[in-house]
Amino acid sequence: MPAQTVPVITKEELAEQISPTKCLITLHHRKVYDVTPFLDEHPAGGDIIMEFNGKDITDILRDPDSHQHSETAYEMLDEMYFVAILSTDEEAKKILTKDNRHSFKLASSGILTEATPGETASSSKLTGTAEVDLHITTDFDNDYKEHKFIDLNKPLFPQVLFAKYNKEFYLDQVHRPRHYGKGSAPIFGNFMEPFSLTPWYVVPLIWIPFNLYIISICLQGLSPLYVVPLYVCGLFLWTLIEYILHRFLFHIERWLPDHPLAFTAHFLLHGVHHYLPMDRMRLVMPPAMFIILCTPIYKLCHFLFPQYYVAMCIFAGGHMGYIMYDVTHYSLHHIRLPEFMKDVKKHHLDHHYKNYDLGYGVTSKFWDSVFGTTMRDDVPSRLLKGYK
Repeated sequence: MPAQTVPVITKEELAEQISPTKCLITLHHRKVYDVTPFLDEHPAGGDIIMEFNGKDITDILRDPDSHQHSETAYEMLDEMYFVAILSTDEEAKKILTKDNRHSFKLASSGILTEATPGETASSSKLTGTAEVDLHITTDFDNDYKEHKFIDLNKPLFPQVLFAKYNKEFYLDQVHRPRHYGKGSAPIFGNFMEPFSLTPWYVVPLIWIPFNLYIISICLQGLSPLYVVPLYVCGLFLWTLIEYILHRFLFHIERWLPDHPLAFTAHFLLHGVHHYLPMDRMRLVMPPAMFIILCTPIYKLCHFLFPQYYVAMCIFAGGHMGYIMYDVTHYSLHHIRLPEFMKDVKKHHLDHHYKNYDLGYGVTSKFWDSVFGTTMRDDVPSRLLKGYK
C-alpha cells in the first residue's frame, strides 16, 4: 500500500469514470486501480480485464481455476496503479464532502481515517463530484528507492556490472518482476542498444527459409519417407534440449559465482527477462545469440548420428522446434491464446510470477512431468538463503 493518500470517491463517481477506454477495478471493495496502462501488457490480453471494468476483482485474483495470482501481482497493483479509495455508502453520506476528498487514508482495518497534512496527496485533484484525475505512471524512482537494485531511468548493464550487492540479493531482486510500460528499458544506452532488441517476427522471418534450405539438403540424400520421421524425431528432441537449456543454463542460479561479472552474464542471458517479463522486444532470442547456442547442438547431432543426411534431418527438426519455441514464448506473454493453450500459458506465467524454480518447459509440460518440476501450489518458492 503506498504511503501517500489518494482521492476518496463514491460508487457513483467510479461508475461515471469507467469507459471503453478507461478501465478501473477495485480490490476488497475499497481500493481503486486504474489499470488502463496495463491492458496491452496483461499476459492474457486486455479483454479479460475489461470484463471486470468497474467491478471488484478480489475473488478472481484468488481463483485457482482462472489464475491464482502471486504476491507480486498485488504489489504491482499497489505500487503502479492504485489511484483512489472507494467509500462505503455510509461514509459517502456521513463524512464526505466536495472539498475533503484528500483528507482521509485507508487504515489497515479497512476504514477511512483522518490523514495528517504530510500524508495528503498533492498530485491528484478533485474538481467536481466526479472529475477525478486518475492518470498514473510507473514510478521508477520509487522502485529504486525502495529496493536499491536497478534504476530503470538509466542503462541496466553498467548498473549490474558494477554492482556492490551479493548473490542472494541479486537473485531475489532479479526475479521480482517489474513492468516498464511502453517501450523497452535501456540495457546499454549506446550504439549497442539495437542489438539487444529483437521483434518476435524476426525469428520466423530469418529462420524458416533457413529451415527449408536444410530440408532441401536432406531430400538430396534421403527419401521423404525417411526425412519426415527423422524431422519429427528432431522436433521431439528439441523439447528436451529446450528443457535442459532453460533449467540448467538460463537458470544456473544454484552454481552462479558470487561476483558482479557472473551477475552480468546471468542478467544478459536470462535475468533481464525475469526482471522485465513483459518486454516485447526481449522475448525471443537475438539471431547472433542463437547461432552461438546452436553451433554445439549442430555438432552434437553429427556426433550422435554419423550419417550426414540423417544428422541434417534431425537438426532440421530441432531447428524448427526452436522456431516454434520462440514464437510460442512470445505468444504466451502477449497473445490471448485459444482454450487448449490455456494450461500451457498458466504454467509458464506461474514460472515468472509464482516460482521460477519450477515450470521450465515452454512449448510443453512433458519434461517437467518426467523430471518432477511441474508447477504445484504445495511447493514453496525457492528460499534464496540456501544459495549463498
